[in-house]
Amino acid sequence: MEVMRAAEERATSGADVLHLEVGQPSTPAPAGVIAAAHEALDSHVLGYTTAKGLPELRDRIAAHYGDWYGIAVNPEQILITTGASGAFVLAFLAAFDEGDRVVVPSPGYPCYRNMLGAFGVNVLDLPTTMATRFQPTPAVLEPLLPFDGLVVASPSNPAGTMIRQAELAELAAFCEANDVRLISDEIYHGITFGERAMTALATAPTSVIVQSFSKYFSMTGWRLGWIVAPDDLIDPIERLGQNLAIAAPTLAQVAACAAFDCHEELQANVARYRTNRQLLLDGLPEAGITSLAPADGAFYVYADVGHLGDSQQLSAQWLDDLGIAATSGVDFDPTRGHNFLRFSYAGNTAEIAAAVDKLKGLPQR
Repeated sequence: MEVMRAAEERATSGADVLHLEVGQPSTPAPAGVIAAAHEALDSHVLGYTTAKGLPELRDRIAAHYGDWYGIAVNPEQILITTGASGAFVLAFLAAFDEGDRVVVPSPGYPCYRNMLGAFGVNVLDLPTTMATRFQPTPAVLEPLLPFDGLVVASPSNPAGTMIRQAELAELAAFCEANDVRLISDEIYHGITFGERAMTALATAPTSVIVQSFSKYFSMTGWRLGWIVAPDDLIDPIERLGQNLAIAAPTLAQVAACAAFDCHEELQANVARYRTNRQLLLDGLPEAGITSLAPADGAFYVYADVGHLGDSQQLSAQWLDDLGIAATSGVDFDPTRGHNFLRFSYAGNTAEIAAAVDKLKGLPQR
């Protein structure tokens, strides 16, 4: 947020900014979603829905799991939330009690540990490395036992790495054997560049799945996500939702029903991400930044820049001197993140290319 604020201030002053810091699509919602929203504004009352959400949207999401993963999901397991952030609030409160121990890998999305800490949960930081693709494995989790929960993300933010299906099965078996609740962040599903991401439901039916319309569906500001909950958490999550939010935004829910008919447009977005990704994967090594996490999915390249200096200082310097906005790894890994920068390639291809050209012009170290 600090980088975004500084970039905005620079842009307001009239200076150019090349945005590689923003973790959201630069495209609007699909045309079909926008048309559905217009129609709803003209013809719907748009009052509250139930806490679980519109039945027709939950039906579409359930069908989506059959279409994409070949997995049958009961719409009763699906609860619509105010973005993935709202989903995590409900999932964490329902799944864990004050004093529970939950493992959160680093680098990882900082709001996991911030939310859990705010709820009185003890967060166990799990440092991961390039050797495990910045993902947890049973071998590194074993010494932390006993603990009550594990949060995973595939593809991940900031590293963009994925947990392969066989690895996910191993993690699921580990969690099952040790009575650990698995929380799977799947909000970047649909944005992958090789093997398709597999939902944890395939190997861990008692896991809690968090998904969102923000990333692949390009609906960030519509604030709409969902949970696929195991049977024992459906009622607790519904009651929490009733008390904390009443329901997710109704207009967004009505419009999102059309999102599943817009894959052609959405796949064009993914094709642009693929082009942008390759610009960074080719260009960063030419700029002397050679240690890059495997960019399996999402729209990030996580790069080791320790040889160039502290990443917070580097981020500020590049914004001032080059007009390039990139995010320091300290957001994602408070211990080792000062050696890393996250580059987002969700934006305009011309901006990505211009940023790479500027970085290539830096003195090599």
